[in-house]
Amino acid sequence: MWDKLQKQISVEIEQLKTLLRAYEALLGKCSREKPDVIERSALAAMLHSFYTGIENIFKRVAVEIDGEPPTGDFWHRQLLDRMACPRRDRPAVISKTLKDKLRTYLEFRHVFRHAYTFELRWEKMAEIVLGCEETLTQFESEIIIFLGHRTK
Repeated sequence: MWDKLQKQISVEIEQLKTLLRAYEALLGKCSREKPDVIERSALAAMLHSFYTGIENIFKRVAVEIDGEPPTGDFWHRQLLDRMACPRRDRPAVISKTLKDKLRTYLEFRHVFRHAYTFELRWEKMAEIVLGCEETLTQFESEIIIFLGHRTK
């Protein structure tokens, strides 16, 4: 079970790295100047994919280790909260600090799914867009720690 999970997580982490590499030029440009509406739309799609990839890992843990796939109207938020708490068969997957950071990405994804992209404001996106690489690095480090605590 843990070996299968580790392989699934490795694939998803590589996908997240590929995503950020694909947007590397745009991310660099946006660190120097405000993106236009088309660039903001592209970055919004990137943020949506970024959090979806992280959430895919959380869903794998929920199914493979917890034995409880997420359900209900608020399952996205509940899943994130669950990953920051230890359970009977596992330690916490992520720290509370990282959970708080990821909540911002989850909230943005909700906005993205329910708003017109031309309404997106750079001032509200900039921090999480420009923080993706650091967030992924922290996420990967915490996942490695989590996988290192596996029980056999």
